[in-house]
Amino acid sequence: MAVVEGRNPVIECIKSGKHIDKIMVSNSAKEGSIKKIIAMAKENKIVIQYVDRHKLDEMAQSHSHQGVIACIGDYKYYDIEEIVANVKAKGEEPFIIILDEITDPHNLGSIIRTADAVGAHAVVIPKRRSVDITPVVAKASAGAVEYVPVCKVTNIVNTIKMLKDEGLWIAAADMDGETFYRQNLTGPIGVVIGSEGFGISRLVKQNCDFVVSMPMIGNVTSLNASVAGGILLYEVFRQRLSGK
Repeated sequence: MAVVEGRNPVIECIKSGKHIDKIMVSNSAKEGSIKKIIAMAKENKIVIQYVDRHKLDEMAQSHSHQGVIACIGDYKYYDIEEIVANVKAKGEEPFIIILDEITDPHNLGSIIRTADAVGAHAVVIPKRRSVDITPVVAKASAGAVEYVPVCKVTNIVNTIKMLKDEGLWIAAADMDGETFYRQNLTGPIGVVIGSEGFGISRLVKQNCDFVVSMPMIGNVTSLNASVAGGILLYEVFRQRLSGK
């Protein structure tokens, strides 16, 4: 069984309407937002179990449960083709984030949090060589994982080709591209973000339509994947709002 850890993630989990088997609350944590969680749980007829804090410590994967853990079913990944079809049916232009081998759960959680903020329609991860949706990811996303569909695919390159067939332009974030704010990032778009250690794989990069980069003048020649992703995704958001 999967769990959601931390006060804000648990609140967002309840608000999203996801099925929750029970919420475990520390006997010593009854102040502030814990009262809100208990009230929301009672309103939604969710079982509340009061336990010793050491029990939560044993269950927690994020090491930051803040006195509350929600027990839920395993995360159910979405189908990317259905996501794109539903977005088009609403008359919207798809905005998809594609992650090439992101293995740090904090990076994945942070990118999902940004994806929610900028209105992205989905985050795509590969089945292999990628972190899954875990309690640590959910905690890092501050609950955004309850709102942003995450799609797990067998092959990133094939998914990119499918998205291109659906009319999306695919941008790769890499060091040898055009400065990102000079590139037109409006319209249906997919943004590929690579891992910190290896960046975007050669085959994935070859199948993208264009490459964008971020100018840097400091001594460190790379950015954290979630930071780079956040900057780029907000530029897409800005251009979509303004029509560039």
